[in-house]
Amino acid sequence: MCEVAMEEQGSEITDIERCSSREENRVIVETDPRRLNPPLSVVWTTMLYCAEFITACILCKSYHKSNDVIWMSFTIVFMLVPAVLIQLTLTFIHRDLGRDRPLVLFLHLLQLGPVIRCFEALVVYFKADQNEEPYVTLSRKTNLEKGQEIELEIGQAERTLATHRNAFKRTAVIQAFLGSTPQLTLQLYATIQEKYMLSDRLALMIITLISITYGALVCSVLTIQITYDSIKVRLRSTAYLCMVVWRALEITTRVTTLVLFSTALTHWVILVGALNLLFFFFLPWVEFWARKGSLAEGVENNLSKLGTVVVLCMFTLLYACINVFCWSAVELDLADQELINRKQSWRRLALYYSGRFLENFVLITLWYFFKSDFYEYVCAPLMVVQLLIGYSLAVLFMLLFYQFCHPCRSLFKFNVHDCLHCVCCRRRAASRRGSMPPSYSTAATMLKEEPPELLELMDPQNCFPPDGAGPLGERESLA
Repeated sequence: MCEVAMEEQGSEITDIERCSSREENRVIVETDPRRLNPPLSVVWTTMLYCAEFITACILCKSYHKSNDVIWMSFTIVFMLVPAVLIQLTLTFIHRDLGRDRPLVLFLHLLQLGPVIRCFEALVVYFKADQNEEPYVTLSRKTNLEKGQEIELEIGQAERTLATHRNAFKRTAVIQAFLGSTPQLTLQLYATIQEKYMLSDRLALMIITLISITYGALVCSVLTIQITYDSIKVRLRSTAYLCMVVWRALEITTRVTTLVLFSTALTHWVILVGALNLLFFFFLPWVEFWARKGSLAEGVENNLSKLGTVVVLCMFTLLYACINVFCWSAVELDLADQELINRKQSWRRLALYYSGRFLENFVLITLWYFFKSDFYEYVCAPLMVVQLLIGYSLAVLFMLLFYQFCHPCRSLFKFNVHDCLHCVCCRRRAASRRGSMPPSYSTAATMLKEEPPELLELMDPQNCFPPDGAGPLGERESLA
């Protein structure tokens, strides 16, 4: 899974290697033809979709034989709802409704849209001609390592594959948090209630956990790409490993806590889930109304105002579902055309993880006092400690990622160790900052000999607004 995510980042049209270049006024123009990277992320997402769908069908058959109508009904719902949304998403992104493609639309009706899209991407890859036209569009990026601006010439096949990759990134997130997450929660709850483990159910739980972790990983990578869209970004293998451990621990502890709480206080978990969902759903809208903004234009040219509101509501619902189980890594701005606020803040990140840790602690404590007799042979205090330590480790790996593994950590206005200092220590260090060498967290990524123009851009005072909106501030594009 980590290798596929690395391929996803490395095969972006902004990361091009083994190309000859010429330098003119600090701009490198890459023109030589090159072998396209295979769309492994598209294949991986399709495999996860098919594996989860087929395993859920087999499990429904087992439930039907044992007359477990309730488990079968919920399994079917959590299987079909994300599948239908994925078909709509792929059709919307590729704009197939205005094209004469009856076979593709028919396969979408059969819930086989990802399969035909994956087949199309593979056909484009294998038929790509090495001597195709030089380019159909240009993309200009900044290379922080070399301190130069790179102008990339994008061919037709490469642009088509990039469209497929971007579409499957969205479907991976939808599959993970609108299908796999409730499916995993349901099957774990059913296992505890029935007090035995089916092989089909275990297989489905493993697949859904992989799907959720991959979807959360895609969220983190997409956030980096959107925030630093004018910079050539490449993530190392250590960064992916750190993100996988962070996301896996965060999601497993959260799901286990909710399931254990639901076995003790079944009806109260509905209230907890509803409050979480409603809070994160209405939070972007409340901020939108407080700023007195107008609806974002450019979401889709053919949509009316009502259609735009419906699309924004669906997007906000996905955002809320992600935040119920893990940090979405983005902040919505419904008034912006990209729907993403690039000026993220450490404060919101700290508030989220502090509140989530407190909520998990309260839920697992209530489970400890109201647990059923099923857990009399289980060391309940040890399980409580394990869950709290697991979530703490998730937060630790998140901090390690932002401190050491983030590809653009040199552009942060404040690093993790700066934010952990008390206010007095920060004020005391501010007077010495002019005479002290740069901290280890920023010096690790800044080169010894940088061009003056790039050093000026990398200066935190110039990279971020003076109001201190956050560490992932918006940087002016050089394109």
